[in-house]
Amino acid sequence: MTKTTRTLLGGLLLAAATVGAWWAWLGWESGYTVDPETGATSGPYAVWQVAAAVLTLIVIAAVGGWFWSPWLVAPVMTVAFTAVWAARAASTDASGLWAVGAAMVAIGTAIGATVVSGATAWLRRRRGGAPAR
Repeated sequence: MTKTTRTLLGGLLLAAATVGAWWAWLGWESGYTVDPETGATSGPYAVWQVAAAVLTLIVIAAVGGWFWSPWLVAPVMTVAFTAVWAARAASTDASGLWAVGAAMVAIGTAIGATVVSGATAWLRRRRGGAPAR
């Protein structure tokens, strides 16, 4: 398998896993919760959903960093997760604030995927494994 083919397949696999993580934890949620006593609105996601999504993304970034370069892992995960999140948010938000949320999601995903995949690639090199491609 050529390096280009390996990189392309790795990117596709990372993108699919990242979109799958969004769908599994956040994609099915569609509503906000209103507290009947205070009238406060929360949501659309519960804390446990976001935590589970983040933990899943950490695993994906770690596995990705073991097999591929962080230069592939971080951009692919950031674009895939932000795109799917923003598509849903834009379709359900009349205020236009989804764009601010999308920017925050992109920044957080980029930082997290870079740190986790970079640390994993570093550990692999330190243990004497083949360098990430």
